[in-house]
Amino acid sequence: MSRQRSPPKGSLLLLLLVSNLLLCKSTDSLPICPTGAGNCQVSLQDLFDRAVILSHYIHSLASEMFYEYDQRYAQGRGFITKAINSCHTSSLSTPEDKEQAQQIRHIDLLYQVLRLLRSWNDPLYHLVLEVRGMEEAPESIVSRAVEIEEQNQRLLEGMEKIVGQVHPEIGESEPYAVWSGLPSLQTADEESRLSAFYNLLHCLRRDSHKIDNYLKLLKCRIVYDGNC
Repeated sequence: MSRQRSPPKGSLLLLLLVSNLLLCKSTDSLPICPTGAGNCQVSLQDLFDRAVILSHYIHSLASEMFYEYDQRYAQGRGFITKAINSCHTSSLSTPEDKEQAQQIRHIDLLYQVLRLLRSWNDPLYHLVLEVRGMEEAPESIVSRAVEIEEQNQRLLEGMEKIVGQVHPEIGESEPYAVWSGLPSLQTADEESRLSAFYNLLHCLRRDSHKIDNYLKLLKCRIVYDGNC
């Protein structure tokens, strides 16, 4: 089996920098400091810059993984028909495009980003476990699944820091969509199982694109006061 293309080394180095910046811990502000840099503070603009970069990276990985899975497992099976409107996050009332998002207050968009990120914690965890158990699963699909799960956690932690600065009244108990698709990923029926994987990857690509768009709009509003 041929080895699939990995993300460019430059992108991985940039990701490591962004991840370190987003995960820096502090009780006083949002310092995000490279190792050995001592005490430093990063502006809200820089936090949003890094969050946007990370969200775009996640969406790129999700798109690559979906397209590879589609080519390898889904050709001629009609999985897309079943996947339409079947995402577990469809229960969340989210704007479908940039035009709709522009009509929503930025505090509500922050809610939506947090809800979507939290809604993917459980399915991403199980996606990694189950895709590793797939027979002859390509290394590229496995590695992307692992990477997306890790970076979704980093982005969520980074967003919680941003929200703590912009709207601290938004609590950690903000509701999210519950995923109940694990039995479908573990079914003995191969066709149903492959369809369930397809559906999950389709939804991940869709939601990661939403998060990427919402964050770009939020950055424009909050950092640049809409002048971008």
